[in-house]
Amino acid sequence: MSDDVDVLVVGAGLAGLHTATLLARRGHDVLLVDRRPTLTGAIRTTGIFVRKTLDDFALPPGCLGPPIRRVLLYPPGLRRPVVLDSERDEFRVGDMGPLYAASARTAAAAGVRIVLATRYEGRRDGGHLLAGPDGRVRVRARFLVGADGARSRVARDLGLDRNRHLLVGAEEVFAVPDPGEPPAFHCVLDPSLAPGYLAWVVNDGRHAHVGVAGYADRFPGGMRRALDRFAATAPGLPRAGRPEQVERRGGPIPVGGLLRRIGCPDGLLVGDAAGAVSPLTAGGLDPCLRLSEHAADVLDAALRTGRPDPLAGYDGAALRARFRGRLLLRRGLARLRTPAMSAAAFPLLRTPLGRAAARRVLFGDHSFPDPVAVPLPVR
Repeated sequence: MSDDVDVLVVGAGLAGLHTATLLARRGHDVLLVDRRPTLTGAIRTTGIFVRKTLDDFALPPGCLGPPIRRVLLYPPGLRRPVVLDSERDEFRVGDMGPLYAASARTAAAAGVRIVLATRYEGRRDGGHLLAGPDGRVRVRARFLVGADGARSRVARDLGLDRNRHLLVGAEEVFAVPDPGEPPAFHCVLDPSLAPGYLAWVVNDGRHAHVGVAGYADRFPGGMRRALDRFAATAPGLPRAGRPEQVERRGGPIPVGGLLRRIGCPDGLLVGDAAGAVSPLTAGGLDPCLRLSEHAADVLDAALRTGRPDPLAGYDGAALRARFRGRLLLRRGLARLRTPAMSAAAFPLLRTPLGRAAARRVLFGDHSFPDPVAVPLPVR
């Protein structure tokens, strides 16, 4: 069996769904495939949306939790946290299962063909081989989009850059029966729990997310044991504590910054596959949506002109330059090897200068650079 499409998108996360929807709305034939049998399972993200995303993108309000204005930064030992309050609503946590389902309905309404339980198996004989419940299909597509995560198979097949700097993370998610405290984002900088990154509790009064992330080879005793240890004493949890039944999530997190080569004449990368994640905060939902809009502009121009030239402007190196400061801070965070080293940083964080720097990182408006708009051909 074979099929011809304008664009084949591999991966139905927010990046893939958004790219596919924008292209279909512009009249292009788009096929979106994902290996998962359902989009509401195997969720790998906490689902934190920053204020800039909430301002610029129309997300279903019913899929978002209450706004969060407070962030608490804890040293090892959890004593005397640095408390940062904003006058604005800074974060909301998405209920990602329903949000994926709503985004898929929007994509289908725009004309995207969505095929689940189907694996992308690589380029073969001038086409792309897909394996689904009914067997293999060879699809010919003018362009291929890799939205297939941090370890992208599409990136390898297109000869593009691949993520080399990865953290691994795991979290538990459960409903909060009694809100108790105001919604807050609790961050613990303790290398014995989260080597090279942080442990967190996001409690918005509806759900609590308790997680750790770090470099896989530096977890003392393994990531699962670190998560269990943190969950037993984590700050910001409801008075009722953690129930026995929780949803578990986990996966790799690229933190090397946006990759340099993310496009070629045959296709491009979006989302985690492109490294479109803040290297310091590891927030990926704002970058994935913004880069997806740029990708859709580029592909639309290429399809309308019949030439791949516009893809030359899909340049990760140019956008990456805006991440220099955060890449330096990421290297500094990775060098905190012991709880004592982490604790030593907190006297500086408690100064007016340190608090201002933390507020800039956590409450700033520039989590991802806006790409230069692509001029579209005259119709």
